[in-house]
Amino acid sequence: MKRILLTGGGTGGHIYPLIAVAEELYYLANQKQEIEIRYFGPTSNLEKEFAVIGIKTERIASSKWRRYSSLKNFIDIPKFILSFFQALWKVFWFMPDITFSKGGTGSLAVVLASRFYLIPVIIHESDSVPGLTNLLAARFAQKIFISFKKAAQYFPAEKTILVGNPIRRHILENIPDSETAKKGFGFNPAEPVILVLGGSQGAVRINNFILDNLEEILKNFQIIHQTGPANFEEIKKESDFLLKTLGESYKGRYYLTGYLENVKEIKNAFAATDLVLSRAGAGAIFEIAAFNKPAILIPLEEAANNHQRINAYEYTETGAAIVLEESNFKPSIFITQVQKILGDGGLKEKMSEAAKKFSQPEASQKIAISLLS
Repeated sequence: MKRILLTGGGTGGHIYPLIAVAEELYYLANQKQEIEIRYFGPTSNLEKEFAVIGIKTERIASSKWRRYSSLKNFIDIPKFILSFFQALWKVFWFMPDITFSKGGTGSLAVVLASRFYLIPVIIHESDSVPGLTNLLAARFAQKIFISFKKAAQYFPAEKTILVGNPIRRHILENIPDSETAKKGFGFNPAEPVILVLGGSQGAVRINNFILDNLEEILKNFQIIHQTGPANFEEIKKESDFLLKTLGESYKGRYYLTGYLENVKEIKNAFAATDLVLSRAGAGAIFEIAAFNKPAILIPLEEAANNHQRINAYEYTETGAAIVLEESNFKPSIFITQVQKILGDGGLKEKMSEAAKKFSQPEASQKIAISLLS
């Protein structure tokens, strides 16, 4: 039996790629060999995703490495020491054949513990600018998988491989047609739908933009609005009030959800969508590309190392998306851009084709094969 250890930060950007690779590992191993997979890392509300596919989890204390002066660094040093000894103990009792890290807080301790026991390590970097954890982990890694070409400059060329970002295999199977999906959300199939995404943690400024301009947007478009779980109740109260003021005719044009959690919801939402409005995290970009959807990306200004902005511009170089900086994220500009994309069938089609060429749906399989070899 081959034992494989997964580790990474606790956000969706780390967890969902790990889930995607794990599902591929199970699929490949069923044909050839038995495997046991475990996850060591920070706990989060996404931990249940591992339980669904039968992966046991072990908590490792989370500590953040900052590249700037902060008192929090002094607090996190003892936390990191604690996490390292936790990892040493837990890794010893599991003793995997190989460790796969997605980076993020809590993962470096597991990588270092694995190397202490001479366990091979493979890492994956989702963003165009690597986080400090992966820059450090790369020194001990046998292979380094990356999603964006620009990330290659930060790692040794001889062990760096461009594969894209892992996507769960079932997401791209049995996708419903657009008309059926739109009807499922109560929409008019003849009118365009905008999917608003903010990631697993939500995007407060995008949420506020949608609410502040709800009437103007709904006059021309239908909306699927993913608020992020933490923001859902507040947004629901405000949107219910606004829709009541606007009248029943607008209510059927707006679908609100905290998070598109399961595969069916994700498939239906993307199938119904003509255009995606999103932050520029790697997970979001590669899901948008996998479904071949045109996009307007709003990079988060506070993102570490400005990685969302660099992600967004590398992606838009393909022609698959338009970037709106937050300083230009205004109603008139946004609606003009949406109308430009959706009003010109040729442009929409070109953007969709560019997204298809950029997507690499086989990323999970490539990583899984490497872990099993």
